[in-house]
Amino acid sequence: MIRRLAVIGVGLIGGSLARALRVAGAVDEVVGCGRSVANLERAVELGVIDRWDQDPAQAVVGADLVFVAVPLGTMGQVFSAIREALDPDAVVTDGGSVKGSVVADARAAFGCIPPGLVPGHPIAGTERSGVDASFAELYQGRRVILTPLPETAPGALERVSAMWQACGAQVTLMEVAHHDEVLAATSHLPHMLAFGLVDALARMRENDEIFRYAAGGFRDFTRIASSDPVMWRDICIANREPLGAMLERFGDEMKDLAETIRSGDAAHLLEIFARAKAARDRYVDGMAKGREEAPI
Repeated sequence: MIRRLAVIGVGLIGGSLARALRVAGAVDEVVGCGRSVANLERAVELGVIDRWDQDPAQAVVGADLVFVAVPLGTMGQVFSAIREALDPDAVVTDGGSVKGSVVADARAAFGCIPPGLVPGHPIAGTERSGVDASFAELYQGRRVILTPLPETAPGALERVSAMWQACGAQVTLMEVAHHDEVLAATSHLPHMLAFGLVDALARMRENDEIFRYAAGGFRDFTRIASSDPVMWRDICIANREPLGAMLERFGDEMKDLAETIRSGDAAHLLEIFARAKAARDRYVDGMAKGREEAPI
């Protein structure tokens, strides 16, 4: 399906895509690009990529599909660097979790939205980073949201959809603004809660004792606070309006919960907890069903 894939940013997301496409027999050659020579050499050693170049312009030469998996803060720089080097029919997609900023960066770099640009976001990942963290099964049964624009060529959208389906993912189409609102609530807000909780506890005077006696629930809830701080700084800045609104709304919910606890309102507490449990159970059941129905 893909003759030459250029992966700009060979870490967990980009590396896992390359691995999955290799397993599926859907790519002939993979060219990697990144800032760390050690990471790129490791990617060759692991068989994730065939060769590499630290210059994005050189890495995309002759590529029929380009996947950009860099922090949102450097997305515009990559687009500007590859603009003149792309083949006329090359398809470009990305893995950024805020689509509004990616589209704005592309428009600024290219002067318009290229027909071959298909903004995308795989809803998958772990708290680990680097090519050593990548694995071929990362996208199996997971959702990938594509946010095609009016300028996006139908053929480009079909190619990117087919690429993700070859990885075992379920592809969903969504408008750019709606994507950013949904992800602010379902992905970005939980990360802010984890970061905020760990930071608040770490700054308490008796933090050593708090962390020493933290149970499994604390470990599970705060796991994502081990994610890349630079990446999440960029996500917050790029999606600041929807995320800021969600944080304010959640803050109101926490104030209500605190007042309910202080007043000893057992009935209202039970109502909140029961409603949350029912919603969570529906989500878990839906995830399990989705994995059963996902193409492999």
